[in-house]
Amino acid sequence: MTDRGNGIRLVQTVLDSKDARRLAEFYRALLGLVYRDGDEPPPAGRPDERGRDWLVLRDPGGGPQIAVQQVPELRPPTWPDGPVPQQMHLDLAVPSLRELRRRHDQVIALGGTLLADREQPGPGDDEPFRVYRDPDGHPFCIFVE
Repeated sequence: MTDRGNGIRLVQTVLDSKDARRLAEFYRALLGLVYRDGDEPPPAGRPDERGRDWLVLRDPGGGPQIAVQQVPELRPPTWPDGPVPQQMHLDLAVPSLRELRRRHDQVIALGGTLLADREQPGPGDDEPFRVYRDPDGHPFCIFVE
């Protein structure tokens, strides 16, 4: 993450969650991220103080981070079929249709839900993609780059 010369840069995307550790583990496993020092899960049987507040996941390659903050209440999006809009979503890219299919199985195993399957692009679609919800209901897309 470099300063583009205009004095401002994107550091991370922050997602609200009623279970910050669970959501952080979802994205850690899916994206191969690592916890910021001190944010790792505690040893078995110890309280998870950090997991009840704010967790940061870093890209070992230096890309954008994801942070998860614990909130007492969360009204997840009902998009595309309900009155609560998606508000924001993450776009994730894979290099091939084969990888899109492999990641589908991983997303489902980690607790995600498939919302739309555009493996065969329709009119207006540039590439194959799928739309999912994470365990807290945040939508995200995986498309073939």
